Amino acid sequence: MSRSNRSGNANVVQPEKSDLICLSHLRWDFVYQRPQHLMSRCARERRVFFLEEPVFDGEPARQEVGQRDEGVWVATPHLPQGLSDAVVETAQRKLLDDLLLTHQVSNYILWYYTPMAMGYTRHLESPMVIYDCMDELSSFKAAPPALKAREAELFRRANLVFTGGQSLYEAKRNQHPNIHAFPSSIDMAHFAQARDNVTDPADQADIPHPRLGYFGVVDERMDFELLAQLADARPDWHLVIIGPVFKIYPESLPQRANIHYLGSKTYKDLPKYLAGWDVALLPFMLNEYTRFISPTKTPEYLAGGKPVVSTPIRDVVRPYGEQALISIAESAPEFVNAIEKALRLNEDKTEWLQRVDALLAQNSWDRTWTRMKQLIELELALVTRQETAFAVMAPEQQSAFYTPALQPTITQSEVTTQPQVATQPHVIEPE
Repeated sequence: MSRSNRSGNANVVQPEKSDLICLSHLRWDFVYQRPQHLMSRCARERRVFFLEEPVFDGEPARQEVGQRDEGVWVATPHLPQGLSDAVVETAQRKLLDDLLLTHQVSNYILWYYTPMAMGYTRHLESPMVIYDCMDELSSFKAAPPALKAREAELFRRANLVFTGGQSLYEAKRNQHPNIHAFPSSIDMAHFAQARDNVTDPADQADIPHPRLGYFGVVDERMDFELLAQLADARPDWHLVIIGPVFKIYPESLPQRANIHYLGSKTYKDLPKYLAGWDVALLPFMLNEYTRFISPTKTPEYLAGGKPVVSTPIRDVVRPYGEQALISIAESAPEFVNAIEKALRLNEDKTEWLQRVDALLAQNSWDRTWTRMKQLIELELALVTRQETAFAVMAPEQQSAFYTPALQPTITQSEVTTQPQVATQPHVIEPE
């Protein structure tokens, strides 16, 4: 059976009928990234319920549920402050059960972004459990102490594991027999709008050129000392920083006349800002927080036709740096030299853009979702065959079949493939 050690009377997920329950540490309305890209595509085919972590706002326990434009149902628990972890998980479980009952969800796939959700979902019975591992969450600041143990539990239960980058895959591949790397993809048509003549947004229009830009979460992973040194070294260059400030104090950000913090922008508007930049930046620190990141903004910058300068993040060096599609630099002097070369590239980037487009053409969120769906359907076919075999067994055979020491003999090779929420995340935000 599946690694979840389910009871024998659980229903088999029917691919054409099943809903999907997504357990996430990220807020749907915070930053548009991997979960939003994948779950939006999934919602075209089935109902998707996106369960966020609680908001502790002092109100009686309740759950706010609303459907977003993409078709995804977003559920946000609201709980009183000061509750113990055990009481919080009990409340989350009750609110989840109420949600499933209200929306008549009985046949479903479980999709985890956070292993911490195991604490209130262990009772759910589904033969299809997926762990989409975006980051090494245990290395992040303020990561829950139980996270590593919960992840180990999730690995044991999951049928499929996806990773958000090649480095993360290499770190996790020995922890599960059915694991697949799916690095950051790209919505090429969306970000390619930045290559057109676009009217500069009002809050960017008066910023002088050259403009060096960054969009994403502004958090402890960014090298703010590097940004300050860069601004000081070239006061004629202007740094445009777009994104919410998270897990750090805004007053700790470097303040210079040529550093401009424009705050959060919608995903829809990002190409308009990108269009007005001369060079795009990935100014990440090199530490335990960034060891396994695969920044979605890397291909997004390139799709917008912008030269990119990055610190040596492994999943940026491979493949983009190795193919000379972006420049890699670490110290402030190296960044200055790399940016100067990138500015010269803007004078004639025809050949470079051809190589960029050739690489980006190999990847897209549509293609990523299609491949993920194929793997899910393959695994579902296997589970269905196992359930069929189980149904005709004698009781004593069924008991042995579900004994952890005894594994099924059916293998993969035998299968023939046939209301609004605007709160901020409060644990981990990876992009």
